Amino acid sequence: MNLLEGKRGLVIGIANGDSIAAGCARAFQKAGAQLAVTYLNEKAKPFVQPVAQEVNAELLLPLDVEDDAQLDALFERIEAEWGQIDFLLHSIAYCPQEDLHGRVTDCSREGFAQAMDISCHSFIRLARKAEPLMKNGGCLLTVSYYGAEKVIDHYNVMGPVKAALEASVRYLAAELGPGGIRVNALSPGPLKTRAASGIAFFDKLIDDAQERAPKRRLVTIDDVGNMAVGLASDYARNVTGNIAFVDAGHNVMA
Repeated sequence: MNLLEGKRGLVIGIANGDSIAAGCARAFQKAGAQLAVTYLNEKAKPFVQPVAQEVNAELLLPLDVEDDAQLDALFERIEAEWGQIDFLLHSIAYCPQEDLHGRVTDCSREGFAQAMDISCHSFIRLARKAEPLMKNGGCLLTVSYYGAEKVIDHYNVMGPVKAALEASVRYLAAELGPGGIRVNALSPGPLKTRAASGIAFFDKLIDDAQERAPKRRLVTIDDVGNMAVGLASDYARNVTGNIAFVDAGHNVMA
């Protein structure tokens, strides 16, 4: 079923073909959507471009969310080319290594601020830019993790940062709902992505998820993409402010 036929979406956060955003982009395209895709910088572009070609992206544009001029240019180009968008996926997170690998107690002010800016506030900035282009309503999606809700060993400062992101989802949903814009977060189980490789003892996290999840399996980026399609489609027109777990049931276990 082409659940997204006639819809146009912006995908932010593809690092390579194995990233969560890449899995979502493939699912969006398979469901009939037209896509715009961003890349961080020229160094990252060769890893993103093959995915953009695979999903027939109509636009491939640079975006460093810390650069307001690039953010403005991105949405100006989308407005000029398309006039509107129907959905947006934000799948980016960052924390300096020295802060990510230390205790929350010891996190530096600068590291915490940068992690919060890139991983959380950038979603708010994107929502503000997307709002006037979602003329017929739309869907904003971001990516979280269970460490926002419960303490996960070695997830450290990203736990508070993702908790702020999930709270932002709820407040954005309340504020943008009257305009027909829905806001939800995807919360996948552990996935072997480049971003996740920065977490200490990540292999142990993977093993625990597989052993303790009710389905006794790991999820894939395709699983996350399928959920993203459902949330971006009209079938989810009354679903907003939610955290959608895609983790084979791991989050229900004590």
